[in-house]
Amino acid sequence: MTSQPQLILASASQRRQQFLRDLGLAYTVHVADIDETPLPNEDPAAMTRRLAEAKAEAVALRLQDAAQEQIIIASDTTVALENTIYGKPVDDEDAAHMLRALRNRTHSVISAVAVLRLPDRWLETRVNTTAVTMRDYTDAEIAAYVATGDPLDKAGAYGIQSSGFAPACALDGCYAGVMGLPLADLCDLLVARGVVIPHDPAQVCAAHNSFACCFASTQRAFFVDFDAR
Repeated sequence: MTSQPQLILASASQRRQQFLRDLGLAYTVHVADIDETPLPNEDPAAMTRRLAEAKAEAVALRLQDAAQEQIIIASDTTVALENTIYGKPVDDEDAAHMLRALRNRTHSVISAVAVLRLPDRWLETRVNTTAVTMRDYTDAEIAAYVATGDPLDKAGAYGIQSSGFAPACALDGCYAGVMGLPLADLCDLLVARGVVIPHDPAQVCAAHNSFACCFASTQRAFFVDFDAR
């Protein structure tokens, strides 16, 4: 039996780490330290791809002398309203501003996942774009949610999985991608490199998403009407 390559996650994100554990994958963490500043007039999808690949490359530089086959997994998530990019808020006021801007509108959540193999430095990236429609929440709801501290480590200042705030009313795409790691795309990339995924990605997604998983769709997209629950 061919042994599994060593998996390395280039992220400190607890959500991404939990996804890998839920898939039954053993991994180590090497956090990538890169400049995530957008380039002038940079397209949000192009930026997201660039940052995911830059994270993978940054970790690869540290591990370039390793003889064992290793696969680095890196991801980046961007929230974009038209061409305006919303990263992680710098403070509570910035978080509230973002949530007001997104309120009652549809925006894009772009998640890129890059897989880089060592020692040959083979690299492949998938970019997943999901349309998220926010509900018409009140200023009081924004203030209460911001006070929890939850928005501060999230692009766009919200977590799609936040049951207390429940920011979205509809989603067309990949629920896991909005959380920060498109599982179907990740699994496609890993399987193509000979990695065995112990647990069904659709069941892993179902632990976070009470609707159908996009894994069953060749387009890796599924429409969710949260009001239909």
